[in-house]
Amino acid sequence: MSQRTETGTLTREWEEVLIAEDEQFPFSLIVWNDEVNTFDWVIQSLIEVCEHTAEQAEQCALFIHYNGKYAVKHGEYTQLRPMCEALLDRGISATIEEAVEG
Repeated sequence: MSQRTETGTLTREWEEVLIAEDEQFPFSLIVWNDEVNTFDWVIQSLIEVCEHTAEQAEQCALFIHYNGKYAVKHGEYTQLRPMCEALLDRGISATIEEAVEG
């Protein structure tokens, strides 16, 4: 039970960080779920390409799996493009989308 609470707390904290990033950066690097890549490969790739911590990469992989896609990084297009290309080179489906102002 305490593990579940910890996970929930980490998820809420991570979502708060991502919400703050959404407000500051005009583009998002989206990773799409597929039936080909393993969790381990996606996690390793997010660590190596996007410079996520292991915990961040694991959270992103879970969001991708359960939601079909997830914005794993936010920033300027010129910053995200090489990351997107590196993920594509690894066989991971990724796109860059302009943030929608709400």
